[in-house]
Amino acid sequence: MTYDYLIIGAGLFGSVTSYCLFRSGKKCLLIDKRPHIGGNVYTESINGINVHKYGAHIFHTSNRRVWDFVNSFVEFNRYTNSPVANYKGKLYNLPFNMNTFYQMWGVTTPEEAAERIEKQRKESGIVNPKNLEEQAISLIGKDIYYTLIKGYTEKQWGRKATELPAFIIKRLPVRFTFDNNYFNDKYQGIPIGGYTALIEKMLEGVEVRLGTDYLGDKSYFDSIADKVIYTGEIDRYFDYCFGHLEYRTVRFETELLEGVANFQGNAVVNYTDADTPYTRIIEHKHFEFGQQPDTVISREYSAEWKPGDEPYYPVNDERNSTLYRRYKELADAQDKVVFGGRLAEYKYYDMHQVIESAWKQVDKLLHTSYNE
Repeated sequence: MTYDYLIIGAGLFGSVTSYCLFRSGKKCLLIDKRPHIGGNVYTESINGINVHKYGAHIFHTSNRRVWDFVNSFVEFNRYTNSPVANYKGKLYNLPFNMNTFYQMWGVTTPEEAAERIEKQRKESGIVNPKNLEEQAISLIGKDIYYTLIKGYTEKQWGRKATELPAFIIKRLPVRFTFDNNYFNDKYQGIPIGGYTALIEKMLEGVEVRLGTDYLGDKSYFDSIADKVIYTGEIDRYFDYCFGHLEYRTVRFETELLEGVANFQGNAVVNYTDADTPYTRIIEHKHFEFGQQPDTVISREYSAEWKPGDEPYYPVNDERNSTLYRRYKELADAQDKVVFGGRLAEYKYYDMHQVIESAWKQVDKLLHTSYNE
């Protein structure tokens, strides 16, 4: 049996691509080495609570077409991402807004807050930020940087803030209003019933094989399809011929707390001090406003990736960016295989950006204007 397209990876990119190609009349086979669909957006039910197995995923976009697309499969709720930061037992609202400034300094007006930040920015003397630490201080001042950014960021990336590129934090949201919504996007929510339900609907009719490693039998799989869409790690595809790209990975300690209806009162609490070993605690039921008698929490520990781990965040520093470009030259020279998605493009994508990227790839493959 032969297929028009073999899609490697049942995450969001692979699932959207499979859906579009299948709806266009193409014969598709979607495979994934994991035992489940959905990639890192996979959710599983524990005591009636939809648990984000690979970390919190909040869908947000300003693209109405993307929003309508995901809502055509399942209904999304009205969840708004309003994380809280815990610094040595004191709580602060995120993103940085008037609530944060009041908690930090006791100021009650935007003018007072702006004056505090501007004073600290001038005192820093930073004109051309050369790293993340300098960039953050030049944006928000030293008090907020040392309380809410430095420890969390260094735990997340496993590197000193002075060794991280400035661009990582250039989009730092700062508001002089009492608005705790982390995102500025027009549309935001969580699929009712979890992300797995969304992917299941998307893949209706598509042939899917799980627990199947493409690179473990590459010659066979290449022989059964006219075209291959690869969404795994680009350096793994080329057998690490130029060396490993670096990633950060995340380890989760997930715990069912029976008889505890509400552990922390919020879906996301970041721990921003350097001494707490985990970066944040997720309480999953709050993503869907759950009223279950129990709760499930996940503590997240950031770590350096090593072979065998799940790669999460690409380390887009100069060394890795240069290495990726070498792999991309090899990828661009492939006739039968196209590369797409977070791992294949070594790029941190939000979910709505994954969908838009998948649409563009479909347009190229079918010579259509699916993305318009």
